[in-house]
Amino acid sequence: MTTPAIRRICIVGASGKLGRYMIGHALDRGYEVVGVCRERSVEKLADLADRITVIPGDTNDREVIRRAVAGCQGVLTVLVPWGMRKYSSGTAQAVLDHAAPDARLVFSCGWHISADGRDRYSRRFLALVRVSTIVARLLRVVDIDDQVEAARRIVASGRRWTLVRGSDLEEGESQGLPVWSRHIGDPVLQSNLTRRTDFALFMVEALTDDTLIGEAPAIVGRLTPSAQAHALV
Repeated sequence: MTTPAIRRICIVGASGKLGRYMIGHALDRGYEVVGVCRERSVEKLADLADRITVIPGDTNDREVIRRAVAGCQGVLTVLVPWGMRKYSSGTAQAVLDHAAPDARLVFSCGWHISADGRDRYSRRFLALVRVSTIVARLLRVVDIDDQVEAARRIVASGRRWTLVRGSDLEEGESQGLPVWSRHIGDPVLQSNLTRRTDFALFMVEALTDDTLIGEAPAIVGRLTPSAQAHALV
């Protein structure tokens, strides 16, 4: 199965910082863009109302996603683990179930997700994830474990997926397409920093890069010290 030509894409989680950057990169490429965001966030996209189609609703609402992905050759999804209502896994499952069979599906998450169990994390990183998970669960703000479940479903889906794992993020002008590795622990990732606009750029570029199908690339900024030292950039 080959990826169809990308003409129309859906961005799930369009009103956030990453989503807005993805919209910009997608429009630059001439794509028709459908954006999904929660109703209370629609106003954040008011300046783009004449350039994209906005569908309001929770991203784990299956009917909202069904409508949004109709006719799309690609879907970019920001996996946000809001609350304790299985938001990430519900969003991922809705996209997996309703996107066209040959659509390119690109999801975003953090480094803490491991697609094949071969990542090498530092003790400090693991401790930070563990503490963050416990505190977030107690406060009932986010459910990090549900993002792990979402990733498990994506990897097991048999779809044309890519799971982009982002480092720490910063604002700033683009440094170009980030460098990536299959596994955390690779020295190229040591700097642990990426420009947010470049994270979005990688997501959009993945739509047309079939070598990334079935991959969970961990990314880092192209001009960071570790990328400069350990990659051909």
